[in-house]
Amino acid sequence: MKIISLSVAASILALAGAQATAEPKPARPAKSCFSAHNVSNFAVADDRTVNIRVGLKDVYRLDLLGVCPDIDWQNKIAIKSRGSSFICSPLDATILAAGPFGRLQRCEVKQVRKLTPEEILALPSRERP
Repeated sequence: MKIISLSVAASILALAGAQATAEPKPARPAKSCFSAHNVSNFAVADDRTVNIRVGLKDVYRLDLLGVCPDIDWQNKIAIKSRGSSFICSPLDATILAAGPFGRLQRCEVKQVRKLTPEEILALPSRERP
């Protein structure tokens, strides 16, 4: 009986030591969704990045899959959502903007990220929606 108790105690100590040396996993960012109907303004940072205002205080950065020509000259854009009006991932959204010669250009979204209040304040005024 004492032999079993010693082996159990040794196993517990070994597990405790393994847990102490294991690195903690980084926390995944919380998934943040917004409704395309609540987008009230936009500002173009460059031909691959669009910042949109959702509601009164939230700003989301949409990184585009490729270059979206002439988007920085647009007075208005549309966000087409797939499935429902909620955008939770890049696959849910496409930016629609007028292209050259009146043709509609579709700019696929690569990443959607909600900006923190500090990041919003740090945006240059021309990039703040």
